[in-house]
Parts: sequence; C-alpha cells; structure tokens
Amino acid sequence: MIDRRISVAPMLDWTDRHCRFFLRLLTRHTLLYTEMVTTGAVLRGDRNRLLAYDPAEHPVALQLGGSDPAELARAARIAVDLGFDEVNLNVGCPSDRVQSGRFGACLMAEPALVAACVAAMRAAVRLPVTVKTRIGIDERDSYEELVDFVGQVAESGCQTFIVHARKAWLTGLSPKENREIPPLRHDIVHRLKRDLPGLTLILNGGLSRLEQIVEHLRQVDGVMIGRAAYENPYLLAEVDRRFWDSAQPVPSRHQIIRDLLPYVECQLRRGTPLHCMTRHLLGLFQGVPGARAWRRYLSEHAHHPRAGSDVLENALRQVPEPIAAQTLSATPSPGADSLERILNNG
Repeated sequence: MIDRRISVAPMLDWTDRHCRFFLRLLTRHTLLYTEMVTTGAVLRGDRNRLLAYDPAEHPVALQLGGSDPAELARAARIAVDLGFDEVNLNVGCPSDRVQSGRFGACLMAEPALVAACVAAMRAAVRLPVTVKTRIGIDERDSYEELVDFVGQVAESGCQTFIVHARKAWLTGLSPKENREIPPLRHDIVHRLKRDLPGLTLILNGGLSRLEQIVEHLRQVDGVMIGRAAYENPYLLAEVDRRFWDSAQPVPSRHQIIRDLLPYVECQLRRGTPLHCMTRHLLGLFQGVPGARAWRRYLSEHAHHPRAGSDVLENALRQVPEPIAAQTLSATPSPGADSLERILNNG
C-alpha cells in the first residue's frame, strides 16, 4: 500500500526522471509523480524517452492526460508493464493546449466522462487509479458542484482525489497565473474530507513549510507539495525524519550531491547532457551562503557540450561546507552504497 501522506506534484517540464532521482536522495518515502504524459504519447510515442525511470525512484506514479476511456485503459496497462505504482488522471491542468485535447481541468465540466475514464482504467489494471483535480472551473465553482463531481467519479471506483485548492479559469489566465491568482481555499478541501470521510483526500496548493503540512494532516489524508519542492528541494530532506522515522539522519546538501555523482556519471555515459540534470539542482542551496555562486557556476558551465561531473564538483566548492557535515561525509553513506549497487545492476 502506498503511503500518501507526503507527495511531490507532477509538474510539466520539471519532474522528469532526473529530477525524481535527485529528489529521491532527499527522501525515501515521499510519493513522486511523473510529468503529465498524454495517452497519445504513451501509446504512439517514444516510451523509453517519456516513461523511463530508475528503480530507485519508487514509489513513483504515472500521471496521464486524456479523455478517451479505451485509450486510458491501454495506457494504464502499459503503466503496469513498466512497473509504476499508481496511475493518476489529470483533471486539473488549465492550459489552452491541454483543453484543445479535451483533457485537464476542462473535464471538471464532464463528471460522467471522467467517471467512465476511471472505470475503464480500473477494469484494466489493479494499480491504484487516482484523480488530480481543482476545486472548480470558471463559474462552476460552487461547493455543491465540487461534491457532485467527486461523488460521480467516486462511484466509478476512484477512492483517492488530489485536490488543488484553487479554482481554474479556462480562459483569460495563463497556467502560471492559474497557480497564483485564484485564491487558495484550503478550507474547501478540509470540508470535502469532513463530508466524504470514506475517500482519501490529498491537499495540494500553496504548501511550502513543514509546519503547514503538519497542520493540514490533521484535517486531510495527505499533502502534495508543488513548486516549493522544486524551488527549495532541501525542504524534503527533513520529511522522512519528521513523518516516517525519527531516527533517520538528515543528509547535508553537499552529501546529496556526492551521492548523486554516480548517477550523473552513468547518465553522461549514456549520452545525457549534463545540463538536463543540473537544471533541477539550482535551488538546493537556497537560503544559505554560496547559493548564488552555486547557481551561477552551474548555469555558466553545465551547458558546455563536453561538460562532465567535474562541473558539479567544482560548483560544490563554491559553497562553504559546515564543519560537522565535512566530518560526517568522510565515511561513505549507506545511501551512496545502495545507489552504486542500483546503478551497477541497471
């Protein structure tokens, strides 16, 4: 069974396989999601490029975009074949491109269709099938309409809903503006959980501090962290100790990069450009001395065609390492050893 207390949101152009592997070095238990992948891409695209992941990323869920029940069922079966731990249907993205394909947040206006999609996927696979949605769209944003939508989809067998606590405007706002301008209504998700206690309700939107997470977990089943996990990833380093194992040591930022180096070198040998990996690391030192120098060095050097792992090592030297962390890092961490085994076996 997947522990859904803490998860990192699917974020287009952000949560690719390199990002997820990096995040997994900060937290072993947090549920990670792929970027949204359309059913057309899954069924007819380059699956190795779009869906490949490292076994170390588990638990990892595949988020699908689509509205054809048969195609979604086929895509869900592929998710099973590839070993994903969950299939999630995107009913929350408000972009024009997504709407033109008749998926994303516009599907909130068609609860019967969403229910049919979920039913088809559940009939095809035994994986958990979940739905990520908003609290409303355009003028259809009453609490009663939200309850009706969730209720109809739940009748098809969906037991887990991830609810972004903002409505979405399908016209007039960009996707970025839709993440910022509509007011956050965490209270709506709290109320939904009280009124539908038999469902698993995950709160998403505006979460950036562990103290917030602790408070919300008193009222919902889990929280999903979005931009904060990308812009300030070290936030996740404390999560395992706080929510799963109080004896779990918190890795230093420097140690995380050292543990990442074998993966980087392996990917470089496979032809992956360095900047495809380092772009996810820019926020690791946010808020500490040397953060700007870290970002600048990576930005200036990682795009070189022959850039290697030495760029990361040199960037790390731009940031002062605490004395205690230097002492701890003198001995290889168990995490680094297991990472080497994974890479050698894969």
